[in-house]
Amino acid sequence: MTTTRKSIYLASPLGFAESTRGFMQSLIATLSGVVDVLNPWDDTSFAPAMEAAHALTDINQRRAAFHAANIGIGGKNEAMIRTADMLVAVLDGIDVDSGTAGEMGFAYGLGKQVFGLRTDWRMTGDNEAAGVNLQLRYFIEKSGGAYATSVDEMTRLLRER
Repeated sequence: MTTTRKSIYLASPLGFAESTRGFMQSLIATLSGVVDVLNPWDDTSFAPAMEAAHALTDINQRRAAFHAANIGIGGKNEAMIRTADMLVAVLDGIDVDSGTAGEMGFAYGLGKQVFGLRTDWRMTGDNEAAGVNLQLRYFIEKSGGAYATSVDEMTRLLRER
């Protein structure tokens, strides 16, 4: 019996800061034991366009260059989400990253299972039952996904899918 491994899109802000990139790599290594991980941070094809935009001094040219790069990155992420079987969102922080929240809503709208990983112990969300913003928790649960508070728990949940 051959089983096809499922794939996840890893939605997170972890690539923005040097302080979180190590956790991102560790998380990917762990999750890769049970699923194929599509990580949008692995695609650096837009880095030259972003660097070029930063260097522009004319504000209109700079905005146009950033807009083109932004649209390209958004489209690339959309395609990756469409390709993935499921989405896993890292929900750490005092508030969930807005891009991560958008990706969760998009995946839910496509009918994909959405999983939330929150290893941050601080209280956030609308009340103690939500864990995070109640709308995001709704997307997670109604999609057939699950909410986890540790990487080990998330790994177990994905292994069961």
